[in-house]
Amino acid sequence: MSMFVITEGVPALNRASSPAAPPQPPVVPAPQAYESAKAVLDWMLALMLLILTAPLILLAMVLIKLTSPGPAIYTQTRTGKNGRPFTIYKIRTMTHNCESLTGAQWCKPGDSRITLVGYWLRKSHIDELPQLWNVLKGEMSLVGPRPERPEFLPTLEVAIPLYRERLRVRPGLSGFAQLQLPPDSDLASVRAKLAYDLYYVQNMSLLFDMAVYFGTVAKVLGLSPEAIGWLCRFARREIVDKLYWTMADASQIRESATAQN
Repeated sequence: MSMFVITEGVPALNRASSPAAPPQPPVVPAPQAYESAKAVLDWMLALMLLILTAPLILLAMVLIKLTSPGPAIYTQTRTGKNGRPFTIYKIRTMTHNCESLTGAQWCKPGDSRITLVGYWLRKSHIDELPQLWNVLKGEMSLVGPRPERPEFLPTLEVAIPLYRERLRVRPGLSGFAQLQLPPDSDLASVRAKLAYDLYYVQNMSLLFDMAVYFGTVAKVLGLSPEAIGWLCRFARREIVDKLYWTMADASQIRESATAQN
């Protein structure tokens, strides 16, 4: 989940450090053959993981009920593939109805809404396990960009080039960006994560997904993003960033040509 609150007056992104590159073809969906195979693999693995982790999920739900008023399972609307909204399931880690007065907002560092038990559930990522049900329903994948809240999409689409392109695939329980970058703190960090998301969309494959599976286990065990990147042989940040700006430049050229016609 992103960890910043958008305010009026979106700052321009600084791309001075990004190398120039010639225009390339636009982002395209992954081959249909692999998308179909991926959906089947997701379903089988999610079912197995849900059965194996069911006792852990139930224990976490009991702890939430004993230490905080309100339901143990938290639901929220997120944006799925091609912009379709769906209901995501998580173990509740914040106080009940915490947005009733403030409205929708992202989590902040040191957020006082997070309960004591919720802090440890977030740290261990146990709170995300109910999303295996979303995978079984076909709304999410085990690997992909994290699903964003629809309330924030319009602002992000205006502020960050190609932001909507991440919606070409199903959102994921884990992903390339989540393994390599820290939580969002400003628009530049959101743009950085988008570059990783689009790199995944462009290069989605069984081997890439298997590397993310391995990296996810490594992250749960406490390995650093640098160690995970080395172990999984992930692309370096400069390569990921260069691809993003290449696609952004190509998109601007197409938009200019369309406007002139």
